[in-house]
Amino acid sequence: MDLNTVTAVLQPRGRHELPPATRGDAVLGGGTWLFSEPQPAVRRLIDLAGLGWTPLHEEAGGLTIAATCTIAELDGFEPPADGLAAWLIPVCCRAFLASFKIWNMATVGGNICLGLPAGPMISLCAALDGECRIWSPGGNERRMKVTDFVRGPREVALAPGDVLRAVHLPAAALRRRAAFRRASLTPLGRSGVLLIGTRDANGTFLLTVTAATRRPVQLPFPRLPQPAELAARLATAIPDSLYYDDMHGRPDWRRHMTVLLAQEIRDELEETRA
Repeated sequence: MDLNTVTAVLQPRGRHELPPATRGDAVLGGGTWLFSEPQPAVRRLIDLAGLGWTPLHEEAGGLTIAATCTIAELDGFEPPADGLAAWLIPVCCRAFLASFKIWNMATVGGNICLGLPAGPMISLCAALDGECRIWSPGGNERRMKVTDFVRGPREVALAPGDVLRAVHLPAAALRRRAAFRRASLTPLGRSGVLLIGTRDANGTFLLTVTAATRRPVQLPFPRLPQPAELAARLATAIPDSLYYDDMHGRPDWRRHMTVLLAQEIRDELEETRA
């Protein structure tokens, strides 16, 4: 779609060329959402493609994913042999249910910054303890967990002039055992519920709820909880008002499926442990 309100397109080649924020700015990654509907408030696009960020950087401390890394590039990542949870990467990439054209343009950072509950890159990075690296004006930088960065639909922790530079997934999180569950109202529909559970070698259990809720919700346990304990914790941690309500699922259905799939994840990780 043409954005007929845009009067300028900037293509910075380095951080020093990123402009001061002005009203009507929009940061452009892949543009698959930005160009999908009218954007009457947008006056200027800041295209990040020219910054030339390395899409993926793997080291002993984990995996760093540039904000401009495309879904296709992430899907092609070959994890180390001990990356037990790395199979979540292609599974979450496929939760887009998008064409190869979208895969080759849509970016990890764009999906996260959009903040939509069904964003599968939010699900992936939240479940694996992802940490956002954010460039702020004046050369400053700050870091925060993906679970804190995404605050609700179309609401993230970016101030004017901020740019999401990358997301880091710790090596320890990638070495956990993991279980994945997803539900949609239709076979090829948007995620209405998406849960990921992980378990450390010491037995620590972490459940991450996305798509069903307005923002990511994480429930840590020092050990695998009993079914009743897990259900009670979900009821306490996720009030009815936090369940998302749109054409892809009513809150009562999302709540029911969240409890059901959480128990399935718990049972799967218990069996894997055994």
